[in-house]
Amino acid sequence: MNYNNVQFEKSFGTAQQLEASDLPEICFCGRSNVGKSSLINRVLGRKSIARVSSKPGKTVTVNFYRVDNIRLVDLPGYGYAKVPFSEKSRWAELMEAYFQSGRNIKMAFQLIDMRHPATEFDISMLDFMSQMGIPYTVVLTKSDKLNKTETANRLAIIKEELGEFADGIQIIPFSAQKGGDAEALREVIENSLK
Repeated sequence: MNYNNVQFEKSFGTAQQLEASDLPEICFCGRSNVGKSSLINRVLGRKSIARVSSKPGKTVTVNFYRVDNIRLVDLPGYGYAKVPFSEKSRWAELMEAYFQSGRNIKMAFQLIDMRHPATEFDISMLDFMSQMGIPYTVVLTKSDKLNKTETANRLAIIKEELGEFADGIQIIPFSAQKGGDAEALREVIENSLK
C-alpha cells in the first residue's frame, strides 16, 4: 500500500450526513486529546493531513482519508467534560450511526493514553466493538512521556485494566513524537486487509 497516495475525502458532522461505505475502512477511536490525528499523520508520513490541536474536543466530525482502495477514518473523541450536553449527544449519535451502518470496518484502533489508566469510556468502547464483532487493536499513545520502568509497569497493568478485552489482542505502545512505531500500525492495517 502506498501511504503517500493519500487524500482527504470528506467529513460529516451528523449521523444523517454519513454516506454508505463502499471501501474497507480502518478507524481510529479514543477519548478527546488522546492523539488520534497525530497518530494518523505519523502512519501516513504526513505532518498535517489530519488536523491536530492541543485542546481536547477539536475533532468533532467523522473524517475520511482515502489511501489506495481503503479509507482511514478519524472519529471524534469522547469523554471531554467541557462541551455542552447537546454536543455530547450529537457525538454519541454520530458514533453509533458510524458503527451501526453496515460499514466494512476491517480494523479499529482503540487509542488509550499510556500515562493514565484506561477510562470507563475506553472499556465501554472495547465492549461495544467486541459485541459488534469489530476487530480491534489497542494503541497506547504518548509512550515517549514515560521512562522504561514506567512503560513496563503500564504494559503489565493495562491488561488487568482491560480484562477480557485484552485477551488475544495486540497492544502497541506508540509515540507520535518519535514515530518509530508507525510501521507496526501499518503492518496491522495491511494484515487486516488480507
